[in-house]
Amino acid sequence: MFKVTWKDGNTELMDFDTEEGRAAFRHTASHILAQAVKRLYPEVKLAIGPSIDNGFYYDFDSDMSFSPEVLQNIEEEMGKIVKEAIPLERIVLPRDEAIALMEERNEPYKLEMIRDLPEGEEITFFKQGEFIDLCAGPHLTSTEKVKAFKLTGTAGAYWRGSEKNKMLKRIYGTSFPKKSELEEYLTRVEEAKLRDHNKLGRELEMFTTVDYIGQGLPILMPKGAKVIQLLQRFVEDEEERRGYQLTKTPLMAKNDLYKISGHWDHYREGMFVIGNTEKEDGEVFALRPMTCPFQFQVYLAKQRSYRDLPMRFNETSTLFRNESSGEMHGLIRVRQFTISEGHIACTPDQLEQEFADCIDLANFMLRTVGLDDDVSYRFSKWDPNNKEKYIGTEQQWEEVQNRMRQILDHLGLEYKEEEGEAAFYGPKLDIQIKNVHGKEDTLITVQIDFQLSEKFGMQYVDSDGQKKFPYVIHRTSIGCYERTLALLIEKYAGALPAWLAPVQVKILPLVDKQHAYAAEIKKALQRQGIRAEVDLRNEKVGYKIREAQMEKVPYMLVVGAKEEENKTVSVRARKQGDLGVLTLEDFAARIMEEIKNKDK
Repeated sequence: MFKVTWKDGNTELMDFDTEEGRAAFRHTASHILAQAVKRLYPEVKLAIGPSIDNGFYYDFDSDMSFSPEVLQNIEEEMGKIVKEAIPLERIVLPRDEAIALMEERNEPYKLEMIRDLPEGEEITFFKQGEFIDLCAGPHLTSTEKVKAFKLTGTAGAYWRGSEKNKMLKRIYGTSFPKKSELEEYLTRVEEAKLRDHNKLGRELEMFTTVDYIGQGLPILMPKGAKVIQLLQRFVEDEEERRGYQLTKTPLMAKNDLYKISGHWDHYREGMFVIGNTEKEDGEVFALRPMTCPFQFQVYLAKQRSYRDLPMRFNETSTLFRNESSGEMHGLIRVRQFTISEGHIACTPDQLEQEFADCIDLANFMLRTVGLDDDVSYRFSKWDPNNKEKYIGTEQQWEEVQNRMRQILDHLGLEYKEEEGEAAFYGPKLDIQIKNVHGKEDTLITVQIDFQLSEKFGMQYVDSDGQKKFPYVIHRTSIGCYERTLALLIEKYAGALPAWLAPVQVKILPLVDKQHAYAAEIKKALQRQGIRAEVDLRNEKVGYKIREAQMEKVPYMLVVGAKEEENKTVSVRARKQGDLGVLTLEDFAARIMEEIKNKDK
């Protein structure tokens, strides 16, 4: 237990096991880091230093390189600060005094933050010894409790996340109350590095990137493309079984379309715009960031009746989003991606069942691929203090959010509510997942849209003869395929289940004389839809087996003179090892059953 000082100056005993306790503990560690840096390198300018899920960071403006040797020096100075047991004192200053203090200390980033605060806002600092930082807290009351810490890396970060601002230098770290907890965490981090899709996916030849093509634009290599093709076929077939109708729509449109939908006013910064916006007579196009306004045109192609509803449209959609360069990471966050997108037009009475069916489909997909144990649910709401980000009235938002909360409660889902994460046209349920490094991203969304049907004039004739606007549910069933591939590589450490493995069987002839028999086996397996390759290299079979295991191939078939004579194969499984000698028919039946059941 440790004492924490809150923004209002009150103190409270807290535990590291709570989310609030960890945040205060690690926020204090970030201040210890900043104090150590200022002691060693007084010319460095301070930016910001929050706690994050697995630790903390601090951003600095400095011309020096934070090399491993420099980080080691900083860690040693942090250790001294902890041993000094320096108390953290909360200070409140009037605006003019706060500005004068930061001017005196020559901290331009802190000055900018103070000047951006509304007039009358309380300005708080936390002081520890000679170090003082603009900060609302919370913090521990002393540095002495931060017994175990480690600086884990560095990165570049734009000031306030904008590419228009200066690139700062970020130092990452983590901290724990006990050294044993830190060592356990660092062990997990090292294991995570071995599973990192950004490293492993390249080693397994799933994808690559090329600087002169661009950041966030990965090249899917044959193996990665095959996995995504398998997922797409599986998803489209399942969606068809559930009553969806497939569409194929353009990758771009004139900005007229996005003006109707509201994307032009509320999402333009995230879009790739094509054309001259300055020319009055020039057409301006934009690559699509989502498919909804295109699929709405299918609905609008003719008059609809309540008897037509619900209408479910699905599409394997390629989308484009102008993500900032600092957000790019392997296949997790990219600028061009493919998504299992769908939209449902339904009556108010059908809304709850359709929403529930969307969640059922998403959970079915997650269970099948083996990602269901790693997800959480987030009810993403609008921010009533930032209304200009959204369309619709406060009354409409509250009404639809209450309806969505009721649906989620009826389904018995455990979820957390988050303000400010809604789409500009409606609230959503985000199915969240963490990568191996603990960073959380959204994998699947189900959104209730109560406004765009009216903007596009999507009416239906109800049973009472009146024209009405349907609700629209925006949903994905397995989310972004590239992100899903990344998470699968990390989940299985590259050893994908047989039904998803790009190469399911590797045939390993002992000598050249068995090449023809190996080719015969390959053809026989391929006729049954089994993905097989032959390793014809002039290498020892032990080497070939090790190579196949490194490539994470589920099954290896070793064939020599005896196997050729008896028309058999010697089977090695990635999981179970040596399975002995089987007829080709028995082996094929075994793997076909595994593929059919989508065994994990």
